[in-house]
Amino acid sequence: KKGTAKSTAVRSLAALLPEVEVLQGCPYSCSPGALQGLCHLCEGGVGDGQPISRQVRIVDLPVGATEDRLVGSLDIEQAIKSGNRSFEPGLIATTHRGILYVDEVNLLNDHLVDVLLDAAAMGRNYVEREGISVSHAADFILVGTMNPEEGDLRPQLLDRFGLAVEVDGTFAPEERREVVRRRIAYEADPYAFMEQWQDSEEEERGRIQASRQLLPQVQVGDDILELITDICAEYQVDGMRADIVMYKASSTIAAYEGRTQVSPEDVREAAQMALLHRQRRQPFQQPHLVTEQLDTMVEQFQNQSSQREPSDQGSNSNQDQDDGESDQSNRDEPPEDSGPQDQLFEVGTPFSIRSLQVQPPDRRARTSGGRRANTISGTATGHYIGAKIPEAKASDLALDATLRAA
Repeated sequence: KKGTAKSTAVRSLAALLPEVEVLQGCPYSCSPGALQGLCHLCEGGVGDGQPISRQVRIVDLPVGATEDRLVGSLDIEQAIKSGNRSFEPGLIATTHRGILYVDEVNLLNDHLVDVLLDAAAMGRNYVEREGISVSHAADFILVGTMNPEEGDLRPQLLDRFGLAVEVDGTFAPEERREVVRRRIAYEADPYAFMEQWQDSEEEERGRIQASRQLLPQVQVGDDILELITDICAEYQVDGMRADIVMYKASSTIAAYEGRTQVSPEDVREAAQMALLHRQRRQPFQQPHLVTEQLDTMVEQFQNQSSQREPSDQGSNSNQDQDDGESDQSNRDEPPEDSGPQDQLFEVGTPFSIRSLQVQPPDRRARTSGGRRANTISGTATGHYIGAKIPEAKASDLALDATLRAA
């Protein structure tokens, strides 16, 4: 929906995400402790190499941006001054280890979206143009906002985005009044407003940092993986990206909650974001996830899990007794051949094949109408098709052809 602070929510991520350490003077934001993936400037010692800490960059990509501004191009100034070919980094290089924000991503040119998604998927930007060949690291988060009524993205591009959320406005009077109060308070004194919420931001930043450290320890059981794949198959999602995204998103949710085991509720929450833009829908239909089917599958999984635990305990206690009885019964009963019996079938009776004779089309002239066969008409009426010079006395005169011949 319009006016729901989508852009404000994206730009607020810079204050919530932990700071990053970069090498001062590096246009690619290389990490000081990185052994691999350094740019050609840091490897050659062009920069001073002093590590500094700064906030995560949020770079805006305009809708009318060109490809050379996005991926980088030849530095025209250096080429004119010194005559040397040097690479001028683009927005992808500036966004390395940051967030690239595209407002109204549905209005962006498709080839630019392809370049963005390819660089985000590979983690590296390759530039081969204007006599230069450069590649640099491109580890960034792509965030796009759009209004579906202004046009939709192609399904191939929608599938490349990992998660999607639907932002709606509120019609509760109390919530709307609170939004107005906070907006007026921010306009009256921005510094006092930010100081008021600084403790909450620090708490959220610490929680995100703790979840990052806990994420490698999160485990996804085989039963949870089975639930993820069953949900994607039930919704008939094309490709395997939805399964992988749900796996990673559910692990991230568990780490954010401070747990090392993924629960079915984590899968439910991840599915609502991973399947919203991937489910099949009719043309001109707005993206909306039907959650009743998802809730039913999660509840069935929880019921089966609760019934499986007591049955497993009972089966473990009686396992030895059952094994002994089965062994004794196997000794008493003679072995039976349960395989299929061989059967012989007689050869069928041979028969002669009749030859198919197709009558060739004849060349006889008929008196019926038509233009696909030679037709003889007994009258002088009919549709005028063409004219020719008569070999004998003419019975019907073509006036236009006679005048042209004269």
